[in-house]
Amino acid sequence: MQLKKHILIALFLTFSGICEAQESLVKIPKRAGMYSAIIPGAGQVYTKKYWKVPIIYAGLITSAYYFKENHDLYDLYKSTYLNRIDGNTTDNLDYSNTDLITLTEFYRRNREVSALLFTLTYILNIVDASVSAHLFEYDVTEDISLHFQPIYMAKENANGLSLSIKL
Repeated sequence: MQLKKHILIALFLTFSGICEAQESLVKIPKRAGMYSAIIPGAGQVYTKKYWKVPIIYAGLITSAYYFKENHDLYDLYKSTYLNRIDGNTTDNLDYSNTDLITLTEFYRRNREVSALLFTLTYILNIVDASVSAHLFEYDVTEDISLHFQPIYMAKENANGLSLSIKL
């Protein structure tokens, strides 16, 4: 019960810090990364990139679901194979021992890939929050333009291309 209370207090303090920091026009990348490390998506809320939060949770939840699914099937086929080796053949699976070994290896590999994708999604969440905080004040105005124009240089009697950039 004490652990739940401490977790709720930590979450409250984190979210109150995020809301308080929302007022500031300067976003601190280290703070955004730390928020996302504590609660995935909190750094995106801090940098006002709300649309990224569902994408982060979709990646985390999907990879966690497939991790559990592959782990359960791995355990099933592994325990069935080990039971058969010990002489217990009361399982209801229509697989040979060779098939069970193949299935065990298949689901072990898929479990590892799912764990890797979960980890990568979590790390990408932190990096994205930090980069968004770095670029929070980056100004892209409408006046930036690039113009190409064909030109004729009479002195050299040659055609060319003029490039002008308006900042």
